[in-house]
Amino acid sequence: MSGPECCENPPKLSSDNSGGEAGHVQQLGGFSCYVSGSVHSTLALLLVSDVFGYEAPKLRKLADKVAAAGFYVVVPDFLRGDPHIANDVRPLELWIKDHGPDQGFEDAKPVIEALKSKGVTKIGAVGFCWGAKVVVELAKYAYIQAAVLLHPSFVAVDDMHAVKVPISILGAEIDKRSPPELVKQFEMALNAKPEVDAFVKIFPGVAHGWSVRYKDEDEVAVKSAEEAHQDMLGWFEKHLK
Repeated sequence: MSGPECCENPPKLSSDNSGGEAGHVQQLGGFSCYVSGSVHSTLALLLVSDVFGYEAPKLRKLADKVAAAGFYVVVPDFLRGDPHIANDVRPLELWIKDHGPDQGFEDAKPVIEALKSKGVTKIGAVGFCWGAKVVVELAKYAYIQAAVLLHPSFVAVDDMHAVKVPISILGAEIDKRSPPELVKQFEMALNAKPEVDAFVKIFPGVAHGWSVRYKDEDEVAVKSAEEAHQDMLGWFEKHLK
């Protein structure tokens, strides 16, 4: 199950657009979504959040950054207005019972269909921590054309055996949820599937959640997060454009 790492350095959540300057919130596929980028783009990226949800400012800033590269970016509220907040009276183990990644997988389907109905022809998905399990499930059934997992939670080696689309896994050196040993097992499983393009990388000196929950004063984490963002973007430019 999820441990305390999933809840360290929580973001300050806000229902306004703080964090995301270029986008806005709208309904898509029955869910509130932060969307950014040109509605005329035929290439879309789904950003599936960690347990803190779609209002996290750094996640929205990342959505804007990726949108500026030519993608229509959607950050859905798959937690249905009930993110795990700092000082939540519910332990994470209790909260997760109402917010299983399996439900996130089901919820992603109507959002993907809504994107297709808007003329989107290729869809990539990024999963952070909790969201990584949602994205790896989408990758098993080719609902998407490419996937990136960042410091995943709930993901097992068996999931890798079933992946059908190009997948990149970006892990943290300091991570009990997906330690480097497990990420290496993911890599071995993917290497046994030459028909699926894969890229695996472990970032030294950073902890679980760093790519969207880095502290601004932590220069190493900030630089590493930017590098991960570029790796993520490069993966989608390779496989979607």
